[in-house]
Amino acid sequence: MGATDNRDEEPIPLLQLGLASPPPMAVDDLFNSDETVNFSDHKRTGNTWTVSAHIITGVIGSGVLSLAWSMARLGWIWGPLLMLLFAAVTLFSSFLICNCYRFPDPDYGPTKNTSYIAAVQCYLGKKNAWICGVLIQMNLYGTGVAYTITTALGLRAVERSKCDKDNGSDAPCDSGNGWYMLLFGLVQIFMSQIPDFHSMEWVSIAAAIMSFAYSSIALGLGAAKVVGNRAIQGSLVGVSTSTAMQKVWRVSQAVGDIAFAYPYTMIVLEIQDTLKSPPSERKTMKKASAFSICITTFFYLSCGGFGYAAFGEHTPGDLLTGFGDFGPRWLINFANTCVVLHLIGGYQVYSQPLFAMVDKWMADQFPRSSFVATNHIVKLPLLPPFSINVQRLVFRTAYVVSTTGVAMIFPYFNQVLGMLGTINFWPLSIYFPVEMWLRQNKVSPWSRMWTILKSFSVVCFFVNMYIFAGSLQGILAARVS
Repeated sequence: MGATDNRDEEPIPLLQLGLASPPPMAVDDLFNSDETVNFSDHKRTGNTWTVSAHIITGVIGSGVLSLAWSMARLGWIWGPLLMLLFAAVTLFSSFLICNCYRFPDPDYGPTKNTSYIAAVQCYLGKKNAWICGVLIQMNLYGTGVAYTITTALGLRAVERSKCDKDNGSDAPCDSGNGWYMLLFGLVQIFMSQIPDFHSMEWVSIAAAIMSFAYSSIALGLGAAKVVGNRAIQGSLVGVSTSTAMQKVWRVSQAVGDIAFAYPYTMIVLEIQDTLKSPPSERKTMKKASAFSICITTFFYLSCGGFGYAAFGEHTPGDLLTGFGDFGPRWLINFANTCVVLHLIGGYQVYSQPLFAMVDKWMADQFPRSSFVATNHIVKLPLLPPFSINVQRLVFRTAYVVSTTGVAMIFPYFNQVLGMLGTINFWPLSIYFPVEMWLRQNKVSPWSRMWTILKSFSVVCFFVNMYIFAGSLQGILAARVS
């Protein structure tokens, strides 16, 4: 084992495409300058089709597995309507954001904002960019917790399937989620020590393939079960409840899961930065966004609708865990394995931006500390040599332990997704885009357009608070019970 100096190590690239809601650039160098810097030195060759592919693979992820559960809480009327409404809001939000790619003119401005935080800093200042950065890091951390929970559900479903096959469906096969969360945490502790793991393109490619695989299998199994049942289950108003207040909370949690599944605002500008010009990046991005949201919405409505039609009031929170003996056992196990493989890589892609930010802050604060600046080269049998940094080892291990611990304390899939939806929806998808557009176009206060957009933002804020209250109530109620 040898040691190398870490002071001049190249910054880790943070753009990731092809994963469900990939993270944006971490909050690091953005506040070291009074100007928004163009970080884009690469050759841009993207077009409408490549950008559409990036958006679709960026949006569709593990959140799709909760949509049938959401549909069951909302019913056949409000379920599809709310999915369409959130699709429209997401599309409108993306239109506002892609206007902010160039500054000051949206088509010909010389300065390019190549990340979401860069745009917020450019139009709204450093204070708002700092708040935006904190919200993004909260979202990344919460996603790590959600991925830990989802992985445990997938592994538990595979174990249950094997036990049922070997011992019969009545055998006591359930060992709980805790052990699987601990196993997932151990894997992530090891993988987190690889400093540039997230820059490997195969991670994003594999994540995209896994995501489409399990989503398509869930859709196909749901459709097949509806045909097998020879009936469409469910009702117009959704799952019945004993009290009106219970219905209010369940609807809130369902809306939160939909809010989590749709937004991709954090990656709009990074995707837009791949487009060639002319034509205007803004116009191409709007066309690609409209096409992508239509495809995604069709997929979401199909997956959620067939899942609800198949299970009715007994629709599970994670659609893949509900098929049991229905369908080929190997196919269901394969789909759950795809979920696990997707989330193992996805956890790293979501965590590495925060890791990079902490690494840089520590290097800036303690440039002469061997604890921070020295890498130790480790060689293990059958593995290529890799470097371990003590500061990285301590912080990243503590980070993984914390996300695993939170997941074990609050292992509630749908409620946690709903809570994350409150971070994704109003602050990042509505408030900042509206404020940037108003600032960019120098809209006068209390003018007609100012009033419309501000009212839209206020309404979305109250929806956000309703989702937050319902998700929090669901977590606390599940914890107490």
